[in-house]
Amino acid sequence: MPVMEKLKIFVVQEPVVAASCLIAGVGLFLPAVVRPILDSFETSKQVQQPAISDVVAGVRKKQA
Repeated sequence: MPVMEKLKIFVVQEPVVAASCLIAGVGLFLPAVVRPILDSFETSKQVQQPAISDVVAGVRKKQA
């Protein structure tokens, strides 16, 4: 029996298991492909973090 026929029978008999295997396959495939693509992009310049006192002052102005 060819593999595709066995696969079709398996999907019909066990649809939940087949869907779970498909989701797991996508979960393994995406990080292996997407992460190198994202890493290849240049990262933008880091924005300097504001001083905490400036943040607190800004929050207090909005509340008043």
